[in-house]
Formats: sequence, C-alpha cells, structure tokens
Amino acid sequence: MVEVQFKNTRKGFYKNSTNIPLEIGDVVAVEASPGHDIGQVTLVGALVNLRMRKARIKPDAEIKRIFRKAKPADLEKFEEAKAKEHGTMIKARKIAESLKLNMKIGDVEYQGDGNKAIFYYIADERVDFRQLIKVLAETFKVRIEMKQIGARQEAGRIGGIGPCGRPLCCSSWMTNFVSVATSAARYQDISLNPQKLAGQCAKLKCCLNFEVDTYVESAKRMPPKDIRLETADSTYFHFKTDIFKREITYSTDKNIAANLVTIDADRAFEVIALNKAGEKPLTLSRDSDAKPAEKKAFGDILGQDDVTRFDKKKKKKNKSKSGGQNKNNGNRPVNPDNNADNKPDQSDNRQPRNNDRKRKPQGKRKPQQNDGASVPKPDNGDKNG
Repeated sequence: MVEVQFKNTRKGFYKNSTNIPLEIGDVVAVEASPGHDIGQVTLVGALVNLRMRKARIKPDAEIKRIFRKAKPADLEKFEEAKAKEHGTMIKARKIAESLKLNMKIGDVEYQGDGNKAIFYYIADERVDFRQLIKVLAETFKVRIEMKQIGARQEAGRIGGIGPCGRPLCCSSWMTNFVSVATSAARYQDISLNPQKLAGQCAKLKCCLNFEVDTYVESAKRMPPKDIRLETADSTYFHFKTDIFKREITYSTDKNIAANLVTIDADRAFEVIALNKAGEKPLTLSRDSDAKPAEKKAFGDILGQDDVTRFDKKKKKKNKSKSGGQNKNNGNRPVNPDNNADNKPDQSDNRQPRNNDRKRKPQGKRKPQQNDGASVPKPDNGDKNG
C-alpha cells in the first residue's frame, strides 16, 4: 500500500499491485474514475497501514491501484490541464453568481488526464447546486465534482503570515487539520480572548494543539486543583499552578487572593498524605523556622558587567626617585646600620654615593681634536688642483 497526495492536501491510498520500486517524492499515475490521475508519493512501507487505520478505512473497501511512474507524456498532459484551472475558477464564480447561490468557489483541480474537474467551494449553509453542475458540465465539457472545504483549508490555500511572524502552518507544512477546542487553551492557562486565540481563518489557532499534550502529561504529576490543604492555623485553597516549576500557590480564601503561600508539588503531596492520616502540619511551608537561603549573586570574574569599571583610576607604580633619600625597593629589609642617625657624620672623610650625587647639567660636548693624520682636512683650494 502507498499513500499518494494531490492538490489541496487531498490524499488517497493505492495498491502497488505490480511491485513498482517507489520512494517518497516519486510522481505516479494512479487509477481514477474515469481515466487516470497524477499524484506524488508521500508514504510507503508499514506506516501506510497504520495511517489507513487512523483514517478508518474499512478492509473490504475498494482500493484503486497504481499504474506506473509518470512518463513525460503524462506530465505534459497534466500541465496542460493544470494551466486551465484559474480560468475555469473565474468562469465558475460568475456562473454561481448568476444563479444567486450563497457559496464561494475557492479553487478548481483538474484530474491528471483532464477528463474531470473538482470544484472546491465554501458555504455557511446547505446549497442546492444541482443546476450549477449542469451548467458547468455544458460549459467546460468535463465531469464535475463538487467538494466543500472549511475555513482552515481556505486559509491554507491562500497563505499568509501569522502573528508569530512566520508563514502559516496550514500553508507551509500541515497536511491534516484537526479540530481545536477551547479546552486546549484552558489546559495551558491561556486567557480566553477570541481576538488572540483566533487565526486568519476566524477559527481557533491550530498551534494551540501543539503543546497541549505536554501540559496534560505534566498536570498528571501535580496535585488536584479541587483539593484543600489543612494546617494548624488555617485552611488553604488552590489559587494558581506553575507547571514548568512544579509550584502551586495556595490562598486562605477560596474566592480572592489572601495570605498566598507558594510550595512545590512534593510538599503539597506530603501535606495531603498528612491530612488523610488525620494530622495537620503547623504551617504549609516545609521549613517554617528556617530562613530562606540567599541566592548567590552572579559572579562576574572578569568584571565586564561593572558599569563603573571605567571610573576606577589605575594605581601608579612607585618608582625610585633620584635624590638624597634611599627608599626600600621591593621586599628587601632595611639595614639599621645604614641609618644616618646611628652613624657619625663622615661627610668630610667619605665620598658621596653615586645615587646621592647631584648630576651636573650636561652641556654640549666639545668636538674631539684630530691630529690631522687620520682624517684629512678639507681642501679649500682649486677643485682641479
């Protein structure tokens, strides 16, 4: 069994009776009534049987077969039929308007061999289009089939950009449309605002169903909302739940927020077990006397997040100044014997140290006198001499 998809998310299951080697993405010619149709393979293997069970196809249902892989002649005929779809849709809309039918023809799909045309329409009420089918058959000389589609399929056919800034899911990757209920928004604690929950099709957004299963599974690991917790000082009622942190906030009043206490789910189960055993804890929190642990501040090792890092002045290194004082450089110990107070004045007998001498201002150096033997004197006489 092979799953084949056609235009406007139309799918069908066909039997590969001749065992043609098929892969996902191959274009095949399948059996139709009358003639043949051209579609693309979307699923092969054992998963097709599971998909058929999900689609509730009976085992004794008549299943059509795959003829062959599409040949160039089949593709050329299919492109010719496809080129007539837009013009056929415009004419069909004018005919439906002339018959004063309360319906909108959204799209037209020609069969692969051009012998049949499917008209997709949107209508809020039941429409009697028997007269319309006769006029369309006489006008286009093909077999006519009317198929009603919903607002979701119409939005997917037109396309657009959603409020998330991305292309619509129904026009980009979705092929099956599942009904969306308001319970999906309630499970996720989303406010029931119709303007925010509705999509471009004026129906509930399909993305509400994407994460609802995760919320339902997480809610199973949380205590029930209708249960009350008994303590020695008061009775607490459920106020709100944070599924991601697994924290529940309880209030002493059932209708308003009063004396709110937030505990984790494990502590809530402990209190529920104590209440069933006939015991009441002193307080709802686990450690009432213990002070809450202070959260460690974020350690900025490099100091890049400090705004005032540019205001700090850099400390200048202490350089030894030339003068009459000797300073201790580094970690060298000071010799008390070198102290001037402990030694007699020996200025008459001792030469001053090099560090203590005052440097004389250096003038211009006098040019060295040459003896005239090594360096010849410039000749100021005749150049030719």
